[in-house]
Amino acid sequence: MTAKIKPSKGAPYARILGVGGYRPTRVVPNEEILKHIDSSDEWIRSRSGIATRHWAGPDETVAAMSVEAGGKAIADAGLTPEQIGAVIVSTVSHLKQTPAVATEIAHLLGAGKPAAFDISAGCAGFGYGLTLAKGMITDGTAEHVLVIGVERLSDLTDLEDRATAFLFGDGAGAVVVGPSKEPAIGPTVWGSEGDKSDTITQTLPWDVYREQNAADVRYPALCQEGQAVFRWAVYEMAKVAQQALDEAGVGADELDAFIPHQANMRIIDSMIKTLKLPEHVTVARDVETTGNTSAASIPLAMERLLATGQAKSGDTALVIGFGAGLVYAATVVTLP
Repeated sequence: MTAKIKPSKGAPYARILGVGGYRPTRVVPNEEILKHIDSSDEWIRSRSGIATRHWAGPDETVAAMSVEAGGKAIADAGLTPEQIGAVIVSTVSHLKQTPAVATEIAHLLGAGKPAAFDISAGCAGFGYGLTLAKGMITDGTAEHVLVIGVERLSDLTDLEDRATAFLFGDGAGAVVVGPSKEPAIGPTVWGSEGDKSDTITQTLPWDVYREQNAADVRYPALCQEGQAVFRWAVYEMAKVAQQALDEAGVGADELDAFIPHQANMRIIDSMIKTLKLPEHVTVARDVETTGNTSAASIPLAMERLLATGQAKSGDTALVIGFGAGLVYAATVVTLP
């Protein structure tokens, strides 16, 4: 007789229960960047909207920043670390290949023995992690999941690259996802366009760097084809955002907030125009003072909107992340 596997039993729906963020103490203005590149504060602001960014110090490691942000998210959800059943960490800047930094973070938080793993999905990583967490909740494999986006992109920034030196910042953002009696995380519209993978990449693979390691070989850094990425984000990601609204059955006029990946102010403004967002929709513009923090940017921007009162608990928000891969993920959520 063939054995019958019992079906999983989870919550009917999932929601974000709490949010937390951590920005390194060191604030780096454009003037400091200009010591290394031939540019101007006006040019940087006009091209990206960035005025300052945060760079991590020696003690502000990927794990340390994640613990700060994760601890705040757990407290904001009204939970204790022992109630976390899984930890998902999205990062491209944890330079230790193995073990997953998620296991260290779970231990430092005092979370017991949760499932813990890292994912690499660039600037869309938070959306990917949120989608995985939602599946865990509704499948019943975890009751509460901590999703963290964290980056130390200053470790991978070429300060002499005029195209990217001013873009990247460090930080960690986190949310706790748990059960819900009603839909509070919409369907995810996600995907990849691998034929464009070279438009955002690492200058040198680690094995090549090891083989060629010499005084004249530069340490690997992030690089991108700025115009190609800009065009893709402006023209293609607005379509993805609209599809996420349609999948959730939510109109642009029903939104309270728009929280896009904080890559570039011009991209954000273009998406607002294409989506025809009404003036009452609060738009996250954390990029001005935080820079591009890749996987951390959406939860950091979400945390700031709520902390400053620009958005409130129960608001409906459209979130979309997009970046290296090229990958993307968009969904509509109810804010915690």
